[in-house]
Amino acid sequence: MAAETEKPAAEETVQDAIPENATMAKVMENKGAELMPRRRPQPKRKVCQFCVDKVESIDYKDVAKLRRFITEKGKIVSRRQTGTCARHQRELATAIKRARYMALIHYVGD
Repeated sequence: MAAETEKPAAEETVQDAIPENATMAKVMENKGAELMPRRRPQPKRKVCQFCVDKVESIDYKDVAKLRRFITEKGKIVSRRQTGTCARHQRELATAIKRARYMALIHYVGD
């Protein structure tokens, strides 16, 4: 008779696995969290500042504008960080290199 009242471990039902004080909403919420990984929020897409200003060519003599695209060490900042488009990034790199050659900007940071 004792064998009839005890349930084998393999036949455990879903109701036995749920704690008594848990509501069905909490159980479903936890179950969904296990199945789907969390997504990171997408950062706001950067816009090319030169396209917004409708700049036709980047002037190497405009040192103040060029310094925004150079790190403290003197490296040219990538497109991914600045948000410039491919065309303006190429022009920007050329303008920075010309400004360096003309000694308007340092090759190495201070």
